[in-house]
Amino acid sequence: MSYFIGGLIVLGVLILLARLFVSTDPRALVGIIRYAVGFGLMGIGTIMVLAGRWGLGGAAVAAGISAISLGRIGPIDLGGHSRTIGTGSTVRSRFLRMQLDHDSGALTGDILRGSFAGRTLDELDEPDLFALREEVSGDGESLALVEAYLDRRMPGWRENVEGDTATGTGGAPDTSPMTDEQAYEILGLSSGASQTEIRAAHRRLMKKVHPDQGGSTFLATKINEAKDRLLGNHR
Repeated sequence: MSYFIGGLIVLGVLILLARLFVSTDPRALVGIIRYAVGFGLMGIGTIMVLAGRWGLGGAAVAAGISAISLGRIGPIDLGGHSRTIGTGSTVRSRFLRMQLDHDSGALTGDILRGSFAGRTLDELDEPDLFALREEVSGDGESLALVEAYLDRRMPGWRENVEGDTATGTGGAPDTSPMTDEQAYEILGLSSGASQTEIRAAHRRLMKKVHPDQGGSTFLATKINEAKDRLLGNHR
């Protein structure tokens, strides 16, 4: 009897999801699915516990709680997150396109113009990196990105460079307003992310790049600017 009731609950959930699928915004639908699956599993688990199936019932309840709180059932991702493993943030300047990996904190970059165009920063040896730094010194944002990369790859490099520019030199940074597209790229979010997702991405990234943690002042500034830009759209 308990299995029959459990089957009716699952059938009811499926019918509800089918009706909602054609009329609900996809982002909202993801959340509905998470809660429907979670509460469905918890209901089935409770019934199984009452029927004396403690092991299976407890596992079903635990899976339901995981589905609601984490959006996952074991290895199965039920969605609800704008970020996936392996994604990262992107910051662009006149000379460079830099990527910050969200999981490892690794900073990599592609060179877009100049004598090293078409190569990556990881491909350059130490003399070439300092040559690139000199080449982009007229562009404040590109210089800041190169120095942020040097800070990650060769900590202490500033002490060995004459005329240390710890606070950054070169031309003035780009003061044009950041676009929504750029802000989403920097935070590693999909267009239309919620305020909660924006704030969560900001907190996660600041832990990686905050100057107090040995990160980059320039990247931290860009991440803050991206957060303010996107949160401003929700006001």
